[in-house]
Amino acid sequence: MENIAAKGILSLLPIVLTLFLAFFTKDAVFSLIVGCVAGVMIGGFDPATGLSKLFQHALGNGDFIWVMMIEIAIGIMIAFYLKAGVIKAFAEAASLRIRTRRQASGFGWVLGVFIFFSDYFSPLFSGPIARPLTDKYKISREMLAYELDSGSAPVCTIIPLSGWAVYIAGLLKGYGPISGAEEGMTTFIRSIPYNFYGWLAVGLCGLLAFQILPHFGPMRKAEERALKEGKILRDGATPLSGAEMEEISVAEGKTPNLLVYLFIPVLLVIGIALGTFFVLNSTKTLEAFFVAVMYQSVALALGGYFKNIKDAMDTVYKGIKAVLPAIMILALAYCINDISKALGAQQFIFTATQAWMTPAMLPLATFVAGALISFFTGTSWGTYAILTPFVLPMAMELSGNIVSPLVLATIGAVVGGGCFGDHCSPVSDTTCLSSFGAGSDHMDHVSTQIPYALTAGLLTAAAYGIVGIMAV
Repeated sequence: MENIAAKGILSLLPIVLTLFLAFFTKDAVFSLIVGCVAGVMIGGFDPATGLSKLFQHALGNGDFIWVMMIEIAIGIMIAFYLKAGVIKAFAEAASLRIRTRRQASGFGWVLGVFIFFSDYFSPLFSGPIARPLTDKYKISREMLAYELDSGSAPVCTIIPLSGWAVYIAGLLKGYGPISGAEEGMTTFIRSIPYNFYGWLAVGLCGLLAFQILPHFGPMRKAEERALKEGKILRDGATPLSGAEMEEISVAEGKTPNLLVYLFIPVLLVIGIALGTFFVLNSTKTLEAFFVAVMYQSVALALGGYFKNIKDAMDTVYKGIKAVLPAIMILALAYCINDISKALGAQQFIFTATQAWMTPAMLPLATFVAGALISFFTGTSWGTYAILTPFVLPMAMELSGNIVSPLVLATIGAVVGGGCFGDHCSPVSDTTCLSSFGAGSDHMDHVSTQIPYALTAGLLTAAAYGIVGIMAV
């Protein structure tokens, strides 16, 4: 949406209304639609015209199509896994080593952290693989979704082998002695120890997953329900995955081959993604999935897993249909983000927090501003683009135009603050994908994860307050 005058505090109303309705009704789709309608009306449009313009602008672009195609490709990929029977076979093989509830819970976290190069692939791949084991040991779907979410965006911010690192390094160019992409990457790597939120989010989840720390808040109730009542989902929950996956039957008379039908497709995705990152300095994630799906289709056909073309296409269609609930919420999240941006929500939050940008408060204020912007808009990369040009020159000036600890802490605060919303906002794409990967009700995932994200956020804020005081 374009050509809309900034609406000040009213720009927050669509997302605030969406959040209120989402927590109250537990229906994410309804809440997002109402928020979109409110947004276009605040922008001066009637609902019909406004929604038409909003959907075209928010969804008719390369970014959404790219994410949607990744979801579709992974839906097909998982459907092919089910057809080959390898997910069940992998769970049975893993169960020989994973024999306790603690190990099963920790397994979900380990998988999420292991797939570190893509915040999209990580939850979508790890969820279906871990789910048979976590279901067997009565780990709530909310807990699995939290593990998957903590293994996506937070991990990408502390390991410099992802598109995130390249993007952030590019934003740092031109400030002080950071003259090019190489210096930008070096500076980003040096700032990783100062990304307190990324480390705390991943570490806290690991401690909870391995049951070293006790659960608290809504997650405690979810885990008690799953353990004592055997209900991995609450009564009335709507899992963010279609039932079509359960309708896929394993080909009769076939022995699952984990190497051919599970590990090689995964290695193709990882190899192409990391290979293009190092060679082209650009991670070709979607292309990697396309190659893996094409390999699977040929391997399954040659292996006799499809009765005929109709059987093969029926498997493909079921995989696509199963991801439609996630695509629906993701599309509406893009729309609410688009109208919020058009109304000036990002700029309003930025202006409201600008007064806090004193030298001693710079890292803390940067983190708080980034966390607020990313939570209300669901976008980390947009938050980085807004904050970096403002706070980095200030940090450089205070540091005598050198990359000092204050500069590194400010960069870490930008990255961690932007990650906060990507990690726990109900309108964030990775939050949606984690709900889908775990087969969890989306709002149940959000409501159980937020107390943990806030805990990591408060500890992070305290750390930046100390760093800011010591650096001035």
